[in-house]
Amino acid sequence: MSFTRRALLLGASAAVGGYVGARYSGNVPSVAGTRWAGPLGTADTLNDASLLSETPVFRHTVVADDPGDALISVLRAELAEARESGRPFNIGAARHSMGGHAIPRDGHAITFDNGTVETDTANGTYRVHAGARWEQVIAALDPIGFGPKVMQSNNDFGVAATFCVNAHGWPVPFGPMGATVQSFRLMLADGEVVTVSRTENADLFGLTMGGYGLTGAIIDMVVEMAPNRRLVPTFEEMKSQDFAVPFVEAVEAGDVNMAYGRLNVDRERFFEDALMITYREADNQEALPPAASSGFMSKAAARVFRAQLMNEPAKNLRWWFEASLGPQIGAGEVTRNSLINEPVVTLDDRDSTRTDILHEYFVAPDRFADFVTACQEVIPASYQEMMNITLRYVQADAESLLSYAPVPRIACVMLFSQEMTERAEIDHARMTEELIQRTLDIGGTYYLPYRPHATLEQLVQGYSNASAFVQRKLEIDPNRVFRNGFWDTYLEALA
Repeated sequence: MSFTRRALLLGASAAVGGYVGARYSGNVPSVAGTRWAGPLGTADTLNDASLLSETPVFRHTVVADDPGDALISVLRAELAEARESGRPFNIGAARHSMGGHAIPRDGHAITFDNGTVETDTANGTYRVHAGARWEQVIAALDPIGFGPKVMQSNNDFGVAATFCVNAHGWPVPFGPMGATVQSFRLMLADGEVVTVSRTENADLFGLTMGGYGLTGAIIDMVVEMAPNRRLVPTFEEMKSQDFAVPFVEAVEAGDVNMAYGRLNVDRERFFEDALMITYREADNQEALPPAASSGFMSKAAARVFRAQLMNEPAKNLRWWFEASLGPQIGAGEVTRNSLINEPVVTLDDRDSTRTDILHEYFVAPDRFADFVTACQEVIPASYQEMMNITLRYVQADAESLLSYAPVPRIACVMLFSQEMTERAEIDHARMTEELIQRTLDIGGTYYLPYRPHATLEQLVQGYSNASAFVQRKLEIDPNRVFRNGFWDTYLEALA
């Protein structure tokens, strides 16, 4: 399985679908109630995976204690101090965002480094503490024949954080992970803990789903799980302008379990060619092997991936690997859980002079060809080094107030390698703003948790309910206790 899926980066999780470029120090003490220098920061600052968002904080607390009543007491005490002092409060987990969105400037930052998972096979659900990572969920569900119904495409992100950024995955034909959440417990700004579902405190559900931690602190969640399955991939190469129709048809046919697409990124044929990979159930579903994790070939593949940097022959070779060699050697069976059990650190660039920057755009299938044209006109003319694009299907989401998919859309996840210089940041911001506008002009939108290069006008154009979100947030948190970089940069102006 390792060679089948990971050797040539054929799986979507290794295909850069989450927050790539993380640099977690790995030696941060994790003791409940003790204040430490946080991951990606100094004793008085926090940063994120871009390493471009270093922000001063009043205090950073890493919580690794029992995620039960003791946790609630810790959160309530910290929240009360923040509220009484007028400082902002925000919770994070893996801290992989790329725009400082989850960092409370001069405030109280909590990082969850704990988590439990309790399964309920009778109801097809699991209860998960907010600090749990997806790898813990897979480890708990895989032995009983289940896995996450939808999760982010890498396993080291926080489960509640996935809900708060309204992230999606590549199982089909689903929408964001939030569509699989049945209920959760939420600590409000006054310290009260309430249960939120589609029938209880229902207005808080869509406000918190994709609410970037601005409505309260999630304690735990009840989430739907799905049976693990042995899958077989199919590879189809086509022109990128023709990708949308067969992709949507395959996803909506009902027999596809996982699906994604790729476009060629070498400059000679930039975005001209597409590859569609779909996974269907194998005939044999007996004695499924345990979910695999990264092995030697996965790490070797990451080095091949990095060889593309400013190397057009390497990009061309990679496309040949994926589109020509891959279908010949990568057509073996693999379990659903193994496909999603990949840590983001596998593709860490390990280059202190550069950083990985993600973009994501959501376009209606009938405008996908227009999006391809826009990218062909904008990206090659910029000074940016594009490494990858992965295409996914996202079902319509009518629940999140800040929904990026009011109708079914194709999600276009891009990875760029950017120099860590002021000039490169200016150039990247210019390109990003142009790509966002071109996407908005064809009725699409962009994903919020990445570099804050969009204008306020673009945010309002892409998220028509932004003002409504702000007003409702202020009704439940009039003192703006739950506040972060996303609020400071954009939403405060709408208050």
